[in-house]
Formats: sequence, C-alpha cells, structure tokens
Amino acid sequence: MPIVNSFQMLLDAQANGYAIGAFNVENMEMSQAVIAAAEEMRAPVIVQTTPSTVRYASLDLFFASIAALAKNATVPVAIHLDHGNSFDLAVMAIRAGYTSIMIDGSHESFEDNIALSKSVVAVAKPNGITVEAELGKVGGKEDDLDGGAGGYTDPQDAKIFVERTGVSSLAVAIGTAHGIYASTPGLDVERLVAIRKLVDVPLVLHGASGIAGSDVQRCIKEGTCKVNYATELRVAYSDGVKDLLAKSPDTFDPKKYGAAGREKVKQICIERIKACGCANRC
Repeated sequence: MPIVNSFQMLLDAQANGYAIGAFNVENMEMSQAVIAAAEEMRAPVIVQTTPSTVRYASLDLFFASIAALAKNATVPVAIHLDHGNSFDLAVMAIRAGYTSIMIDGSHESFEDNIALSKSVVAVAKPNGITVEAELGKVGGKEDDLDGGAGGYTDPQDAKIFVERTGVSSLAVAIGTAHGIYASTPGLDVERLVAIRKLVDVPLVLHGASGIAGSDVQRCIKEGTCKVNYATELRVAYSDGVKDLLAKSPDTFDPKKYGAAGREKVKQICIERIKACGCANRC
C-alpha cells in the first residue's frame, strides 16, 4: 500500500493501549528488514531517518526506497524525519514526500522551541503531515545529536507547549538516553503519568534501545504511543556483517554482507514489535 500518515496509527495506539514501533534505518537493507518484520508480525510501522542519515544519501533517495517497499507491503508504513534540526530540513522532507516530521527544538529555550515547532506545524498540518516535537532533553549522543546529561520534561510546561504549538505528538524526557547505555537507566514513570494527565496528544519515548521490554510496557501503560529504536538496529546490522566475515573472511559480494545484516535487524525488530504490543494490529 502507499506510504501513510502516522497520525491515525498513533490515535489507534492511544485508544487501544499499545505503541507503534518506530525504527531508524541507514540503508536499503535496514529498511527491508523493518518492513519485513512488520509484515511478519502484522504490525503498523514507522520507518525513520535522521539528519545525518539523509546527508549520507538524500531525502529523495530514502523516500523512494521506503515508498517502493511500502507499495508492496500489506501493512501500513509511515516515513518519519527523526530529530529534524531546522525549519528548512523539515520543509525539504515534506517536499520529498515524508508523511511525518519531528522538529527537535529541545536544545533551544522554551520560547524558541515553541516558535520553531509552531512554524513547522503551520507548514505541515495543511499538507496532512504529522508533527512531533520534543520538550525536555533526552540525554546521550547519537550521530550529531548530543543531549548531554539530558533534562526532564516538566508536566506543566508540556501542557503549555502542546496548547501553543498544536503539535500532533510529543517526545518527553523521563530518563532515557540516545546511544548505548553504560548502566541500566532509571525511568521516571511517575513523571510520565503526570504529563499524561495534562497532555492529550500521543506521547513518544526516545532512546529505547537497551531498555527492557517490561519497562517499555510500563511506559505504554501510562500513555506512550510511539517507541523509537535506533542504536540497537545499527549494532545488529554490524554484528551480522562481522559474523559473516568471521565465518567466511573471503566473502567479497556486498549483497551477502547486506543480507546478513538485514536478517539480524529483522529479528531485533520482531522482538521490539512484540514489546510495543502492536503485533496483529492490522
């Protein structure tokens, strides 16, 4: 089916107590793996690219590849710009065909974050594009994104932010981080509960790679409707290639590297779809 907007996905997840798995991809094989996993599990899915990923190739290239895969899929597939870092990039992604945009103004002041997010909403919503923003700062480092030690989302600020910007969903900081965890993170689920009481749009959990499935499910129970996975997909893809070369060091066909990485990513995605509770939702 054609690429779809993620908004209805998120509303259904919100109404029925599960979350959509949102998976960052770096190449064609990872895109294939994500959509194959969604097909096998009969799950709606969001495929994501970051600013550094689209610099590596381009918005048009990633959109064309994912759209071609979605066309032959029987489950809903949305394509999302993750951590969009400027108004200009958001507009470029909309023009390329992306159906969902994250504008990340979390490194700016509260008022500047509102202004930036509101400007993207003004362009995206008339075109039927979902807009996600971030309030508070998810810590850790991934690509060019450096959240440092992070900063928790204030529930009252979240209420004001959503009302003033009109965003479709909100990424909140409750103790997760981007990248690889040095130790098990402590999630402030009570903060999530407080935000949910004041904010009615779907909530998003970033930095879920390495978080136990039981903790993800606790967050879903308290209102999380979208869960982002990135780092562990990269690790899985790289492990697949390394395993192949360790067993067959003379392999020179790049397709074999790609197939090995793809299978590892698919298996990770299947497990994360189960954790999100979105299997058999199509």
